[in-house]
Amino acid sequence: MKQRTLGNAGELVSALGLGCMGMVGWYGQRDDAEARATLHRALDLGINHLDTVAVYQDGTNERFVGEAIRGRRAEVFLATKCGLSRTPEGRIAADNRAATIRTSCDESLQRLGVEQIDLFYLHRIDPQVPIEDSMGVMAELVQAGKIRFAGISEASPDTLRRAHRIHPVAALQSELSPWTRNACRPALETCKELGVAFVAYSPLGRGFLTGAISSVADFPDGDTRRMFPRFQADNLQHNRAAAEGLQELARGIGCTPAQLSLAWVLGQWQGVLPIPGTKKRHYLEENAVAANLQLSAEQLAAVAHAIPEDLVQGERYPEGMLGTLNI
Repeated sequence: MKQRTLGNAGELVSALGLGCMGMVGWYGQRDDAEARATLHRALDLGINHLDTVAVYQDGTNERFVGEAIRGRRAEVFLATKCGLSRTPEGRIAADNRAATIRTSCDESLQRLGVEQIDLFYLHRIDPQVPIEDSMGVMAELVQAGKIRFAGISEASPDTLRRAHRIHPVAALQSELSPWTRNACRPALETCKELGVAFVAYSPLGRGFLTGAISSVADFPDGDTRRMFPRFQADNLQHNRAAAEGLQELARGIGCTPAQLSLAWVLGQWQGVLPIPGTKKRHYLEENAVAANLQLSAEQLAAVAHAIPEDLVQGERYPEGMLGTLNI
């Protein structure tokens, strides 16, 4: 597995990481044995950047990842997040207060079973708390040795600059794929300017760009993608044309649509670190090939042309979650 540098932090991590959100639910049914085998296979392949978060399955995700890497901690660059929680009414809300950040860090360390977190993010930006105050607490956690690097997620260029002035931001995590690119472009350019790594989540469009999803019926019971606007019936049928265009390009290059999508994301800048998620080994192995697929400028442009983002129908999040984005 090729490696890339985590921005100006200087840390080398695998060019492709592994998003662990779906390991114990979220997208379909659980299969703990296969998910654990997938995590181990990732490490065997040199994919060391594992990304989890406290709010996924109310901490169960962190516990699962922590148990899976026990005995192999030295091989892992471990990222998790704080500052996003569910209210008693079930809403998602940001909370970047100092006490919340400190408590969340301690709880994540306990659930993961580690002494230090490599990369700790503010999962979402809390408009009620100045980013300067939140980053001051993140700096304290670095000084205390509880975390190595601080990051933020789904933040605007202005928020990123303000955070970076208080303490170096090692990484900004945001969504980036051939069908989600315009909204994050200003933040990506700011990352280049500041030397901040851009960690790209959902680089396969939540699985849509693999070509495996043609209708809502393709989602198993309990799959949360059913609530995302781009996957709802009329939008999904419209958006299929974009996926089909990507499939045609992939056939011409001699790769899968997933590999082409990941290669496109990798080709945006050397500081981009995609973290495609999967809980199955055969998808993991397919994705890993993309790290060695270098696209020409013409091929990169062809992918963007095949999926005009302004023609993609549906917001990338349900209405209740759009308000948590600081873009």
